[in-house]
Amino acid sequence: MSDLGTATATAAPGASAAHNDTGTRQARHRVLLAPVTVTPSKPLTPSHLKGLLWADVMYRATRHVADVTLRYSHTTYHPTEQTLGFWEFLDRRYGDRDYTALDERAVGDLYVAFRAADENVPAAALRPYLDAVEHGWTHPAARRVLGIWAEQYAELGLTDPGLLAHQPPGLALDEMVERLGALGMCLDQRALGGPVFLDLTRHGLPLRTLVGADGRPNYLACALRELLPLAPRFDEVALLYDSQLDPDYQRLARVLAELGPTVVRVPVGRVPIDGTIRSARQGDWRDDHAGALLAAARSGHRPEAVRLGVRLYFIAVLGPGQAEGYRPDLLHQCLGRAERLLAAADADPLPPAVPLPERVARHRGSRLHVDPYRLTSSLLGRGRRPAGDLLTGVYL
Repeated sequence: MSDLGTATATAAPGASAAHNDTGTRQARHRVLLAPVTVTPSKPLTPSHLKGLLWADVMYRATRHVADVTLRYSHTTYHPTEQTLGFWEFLDRRYGDRDYTALDERAVGDLYVAFRAADENVPAAALRPYLDAVEHGWTHPAARRVLGIWAEQYAELGLTDPGLLAHQPPGLALDEMVERLGALGMCLDQRALGGPVFLDLTRHGLPLRTLVGADGRPNYLACALRELLPLAPRFDEVALLYDSQLDPDYQRLARVLAELGPTVVRVPVGRVPIDGTIRSARQGDWRDDHAGALLAAARSGHRPEAVRLGVRLYFIAVLGPGQAEGYRPDLLHQCLGRAERLLAAADADPLPPAVPLPERVARHRGSRLHVDPYRLTSSLLGRGRRPAGDLLTGVYL
């Protein structure tokens, strides 16, 4: 499946294929991890980091027990109105501005101004941008943010799924609508000048607009363009998303399950700051963003401890919900804990008796993918000394 243009792992270092009781080699299960994307128009906030780290540990752990593909394409979701509308706003207000001199916070401030303007831009004004996206174009402001994110991904040890690559979805919009129609899940009123609806009423779910009467697709339409052709290739599809998007992801899971795979929804709660769940469109990230976090962490800790420590905090300490708020003091404690875990692993270089794939598989539960929360929480028990192969194979 290298043609997907995604991060794909058929076997991780040290992993082995499964065998049955007679020693016969068995085919490894195929798992697709499809996290919700972050629009490249702002700094990465604690909520964004939590989701990205969650997906990364799931991917890197699961590759030891399955053939796993991480599909995370910004190209697929550029056609949404919030992205194209922002780009049109920038060009109309600032013309051919040089965005290379801006950092992600400055671009984020422009995005806040766009949302505050709340302008009703006609679909005709966005159509040239949509056509350009379909042919591989990305606005310079978004390229600037993605370039900064790529550097932060590298420092955090996050798998790069192709942030700066052109990765179009497998279906054109009309093809996606046709596929849904064949499944009996589409109400297409375009011939009457109306919208396209996802129709899951027979499953007890209300109609959901996919394409407006003006031809503009929403995020769910883009996700279906991406995942409809991919899902049948896998045994399990894991959808990782912001818990506030749960209604749409229930619909998405219902559609994909019709194509054969087991579909698992993995909602990940946002991170409250000062007791409040904030939207990035409000721009209230202050110093609570990836750049500031990394600057503070790298001043007192080695790179390996930063990578392990942020995972301990954002996954094991914050957990899957959103009850726990962002606390830099606890993050600092996790960085210190990471230093101690790394030192303990260095002091005990002997390989463990149980192979890494078998140890990782204990944290799958009834699923094919590995649960990042269960696995990462296991590192925090009193007296736990994780082996170095687990740290290097999943967390570093």
